Amino acid sequence: MSDNKQELRPANQRLYGVLGEYSSVDALKEGCATVRDAGYGDDEWDSYSPFPIHGIEKSMGITMTRLPLLVFAVGFTGGCLGLLLQYWTNAVDYAWIVSGKPFFSLPANIPITFETTILLSAFATFFGMWAFNKLPQVWHPLFKKDRFSDKVTQDGFFISIETADEAAEAKAKGLLEQGGATAIETVYVADDPAARKLPRLVVAFMILSATAAILPFAYAVKARHTKSDQPHWHIFADMDFQFKAKAQTKVELDEFADDRGTRAHVDGTVARGELRADDHFFRGIAGGAWATELPRQVEASDETLARGRQKFDTYCAPCHGASGFGNGLVNLRAEQLGSPKWVTPSSLHQEYVVKLPHGQLFNTITNGVRSMRGYASQIEVADRWAIVLYVRALQRSQKTNIDDVPPDARNQLR
Repeated sequence: MSDNKQELRPANQRLYGVLGEYSSVDALKEGCATVRDAGYGDDEWDSYSPFPIHGIEKSMGITMTRLPLLVFAVGFTGGCLGLLLQYWTNAVDYAWIVSGKPFFSLPANIPITFETTILLSAFATFFGMWAFNKLPQVWHPLFKKDRFSDKVTQDGFFISIETADEAAEAKAKGLLEQGGATAIETVYVADDPAARKLPRLVVAFMILSATAAILPFAYAVKARHTKSDQPHWHIFADMDFQFKAKAQTKVELDEFADDRGTRAHVDGTVARGELRADDHFFRGIAGGAWATELPRQVEASDETLARGRQKFDTYCAPCHGASGFGNGLVNLRAEQLGSPKWVTPSSLHQEYVVKLPHGQLFNTITNGVRSMRGYASQIEVADRWAIVLYVRALQRSQKTNIDDVPPDARNQLR
């Protein structure tokens, strides 16, 4: 039986609408369908339940939200702005030549473009949802109804219809009753907006929260524009103030008689794994002279040769060239620029280089020679020997004949 009795209009209040309660999810859906078929617009009525109801949008006749269009538009704008920003900074405002690369290349700028697209799309989704749903809304006329406030978040199902006058109110009540409402109430709202103002406690909390949110930024601005002879505050010291011996500083410890923070190596000691007693393998010396053979740790195999070629192409070819004639890209660029201090790399096919012992060639790669730097810190010992093997293969390739080619492969050369 509907609780649909005439209510007296409170003083200084105007009619807002009517509120109907329904007994179940199915009853709410049927009530929504009734209101929908009556021709009410989306902004004139709404339904409420303590949990999401699957299919309620169909019963209410809600069309697809405009939020995806907003997200697409803002995301596309963010992508364009990100791409434009990178183009302007790299190709217009601060054009900087890096190894001859183009000032602007689309593939290189895709990650930032993607990030700006996602960032602005997320903002549009979050704030757009709030705006379309008219949120945040800290007060609503329905909150004044005890029936609604007590049950809508627990086990109550409601439909509210906004009405402008008594005729519309009567029509809405009849529609709710026709749709199966078990209780119908009239909702009024105060004419004076001041009567609907937020509680002082809520206002105070909002002011304090806003102030607290501004304080860190204000302190950061102050710290950047002021000077002080006092150290920063450290609530957690972490490792900032630990005792430690810094390089080239004095350390007052009983264990160190010279008070030096930087300790010298202990005489007669070698770091674990750094003994390197094999002169042939580590220094290229055998019997007190430059080694003429590969060390026992290095096998003259196809795998070693391939490893040597890989390392040669990485570290040697830029100057000496892929074939070892001293015509690498770095040398060509230096000659093009006319650098007065540039020294042309030696051709590895010169007679004196060909006659160098294996150990001396290894030592040159390790420690450098003349204007060439050493590569001991970048290339492992075994890989340096692999480069020696590959250099010998390059040199051999310039002085070979048909007899050096295996018989089964000679037909491919004719």
